[in-house]
Amino acid sequence: MREKPVLDIHEVPSKPKWLILSLQHLFAMFGATILVPLLVGLSPAVALVSSGLGTLAYLLITKGQIPAYLGSSFAFIVPIVLATEIGGPGAAMIGSFMAGLAYGIVALLIKQLGHQWIMKLLPPVVVGPIIIVIGLGLAGVAVDMAMYENPGAPESELIYSVKHLLVAMATLAITIGAIIFLKGVFSLVPILIGIVSGYLIAYFTGLVDLTPVKEASWIQVPDFIIPFVSYTPSFNASIFFIMVPVAIVTLSEHIGHQMVLSKVVGRPFIQKPGLHRSILGDGVATMLAAVLGGPPNTTYGENIGVLAITRVFSVFVIGGAAVIAITFGFIGKIAALISTVPSAVMGGVSILLFGIIASSGLRMLIDNKVDFNIKRNLIIAAVITVIGIGGAFIKIDNFQIPAMAMAAIIGVVLNLVLPQDEQEKTEQKKYEEKQNTVA
Repeated sequence: MREKPVLDIHEVPSKPKWLILSLQHLFAMFGATILVPLLVGLSPAVALVSSGLGTLAYLLITKGQIPAYLGSSFAFIVPIVLATEIGGPGAAMIGSFMAGLAYGIVALLIKQLGHQWIMKLLPPVVVGPIIIVIGLGLAGVAVDMAMYENPGAPESELIYSVKHLLVAMATLAITIGAIIFLKGVFSLVPILIGIVSGYLIAYFTGLVDLTPVKEASWIQVPDFIIPFVSYTPSFNASIFFIMVPVAIVTLSEHIGHQMVLSKVVGRPFIQKPGLHRSILGDGVATMLAAVLGGPPNTTYGENIGVLAITRVFSVFVIGGAAVIAITFGFIGKIAALISTVPSAVMGGVSILLFGIIASSGLRMLIDNKVDFNIKRNLIIAAVITVIGIGGAFIKIDNFQIPAMAMAAIIGVVLNLVLPQDEQEKTEQKKYEEKQNTVA
């Protein structure tokens, strides 16, 4: 018999309990949500505001029926960096907005045609290797932050630092220890514990400068990047192909999260309020973030973990976390404190996080029993992995399709054109049935 929820979806907790439960969700997403903007040169304060607003929009679009929190998406780290190099932060925001529009188009198609077609388009043999590419493609970024005083500088100007590497390794060790050994509420926030602990170590080794915190105001408007104010929007085909294909991965991630949520809460969210509403909510959250200058949003596995452990499914608790996140974004000293986190600390945490992303791709292949004795599966996975990690790209004048986008597009095309034998058709049918099964 399914365990009864402590608070069901539409139950409102008492005010003291409401605050505590909402803070718990905030802390669960906090470390990862602020890490993404720090890695791509955006404002963590804006990321908090856009995360909160995006979550509130998601709750509204899904009619308050799905208790999901949305935070910064790791899948868009490399595309944002590439888009920024081409046309500045404004170009990255335009690309993010187009990715959000792609979500909207997919949501419309699902509403009209049902959701089976997207399961056929994005089977595990395509999505698993793409997720592996995302994780391993970021490996160099994590290692550079861990080893160098000035990560991001040209290779000839990089300054190696044993102190930075030791701080990064200490941060990594503490984060791993928190994941393995901590229980209860603390087990939900190992990334945050790792960042805080690494920050303290960095402070005592002289890597932290608190001057920005002292100079910051308590109440401060975040550094929003707003179209027609901060920049003039313009369409660029290269930005489109850099950003939009990544939605292939995040859409699959979103569907997986909905399946897990359905099982945790005991409601068929894909049927009611419908996958189309959930995907539309995610897309609108991403477009809101793009308009404000934040990274694209996605549903968060960390917060699904909180729901599973606490059995508190109230959307009012999720909404409370969103409101607190928005409030934190306007507290200048908090934003300044986040900006003082040394790259070595973020490098240590990122080594683990990016590795986990790659491992989750492997897990998808294993969980869905993808058989690599079948030549078709082997070819699709091999081509996606080598193109993505190898860095192949198409560039004609100012038009560019980067490696991750190429890998995703070619993977989808190969899956559509390579013939399936009877065994593969049976596996595909089992996968689609699994995606439709709720506890």
